[in-house]
Amino acid sequence: MEYNPDMHSLQCPKCKHGMDEVTHGGITIDRCTNCQGLWFDEDEAHQLKKLKDSHVLDIGDSTEGWKWDSSADINCPRCGKQMEKSSDPKQIHIWYESCPDHGMFMDAGEFSDFKFETPLDWFRGLIKGDRETTAP
Repeated sequence: MEYNPDMHSLQCPKCKHGMDEVTHGGITIDRCTNCQGLWFDEDEAHQLKKLKDSHVLDIGDSTEGWKWDSSADINCPRCGKQMEKSSDPKQIHIWYESCPDHGMFMDAGEFSDFKFETPLDWFRGLIKGDRETTAP
């Protein structure tokens, strides 16, 4: 759904559509109505990772999420500053963008992958590659 500040909590930093608030276990995050990407304020991703069934908030398809992994620069939906391109140190195939002052954005499917660390993560890292060398 096109971004409307009267209806949406934030504007998606990737596709520019509206984001709606969704809550699990008392933690509220923002989910894009179009690309299904997730915005986490501060440490919400790590807090949610510890909660049972929190992956249900990540309703997007990971294959669609991979399409949004690009070298395009995006700005923080809170302050407008350019976000840093990052990858998870334990799961280097998970690429996300972060604002040191406000939070992080994960594409569809990335939070579910982030929540469940498995031995397959090493292989996924080989296939996708490290963000710093693949898409700096």
